[in-house]
Amino acid sequence: MRTRTTAAAIALSLFAVPASAQGALVDGQVQKIDAAQGKVTLRHGPIKKLDMDAMTMVFRVREPAQLQGLKPGDKVKFDADRVNGQITIIKIEKAK
Repeated sequence: MRTRTTAAAIALSLFAVPASAQGALVDGQVQKIDAAQGKVTLRHGPIKKLDMDAMTMVFRVREPAQLQGLKPGDKVKFDADRVNGQITIIKIEKAK
């Protein structure tokens, strides 16, 4: 039983994503919001996990409700990933 538990722990560790990669939010600043389309234009720093340089671009937002309370000029932290082939904001929050 002990061997099976150890083997399972090793197997799981091979597929684990490092904590630093999971929580790496990107700094950005809201330029424009199109709540009706669920899009936000951000000027942002590099997005390492997407191999993307700093730039200004339009993003789709997975949950348009996340745009509530944001306005142009707000500094934000966000996470983006590819969803159905499109770069999409998974999480966005006002920077503190």
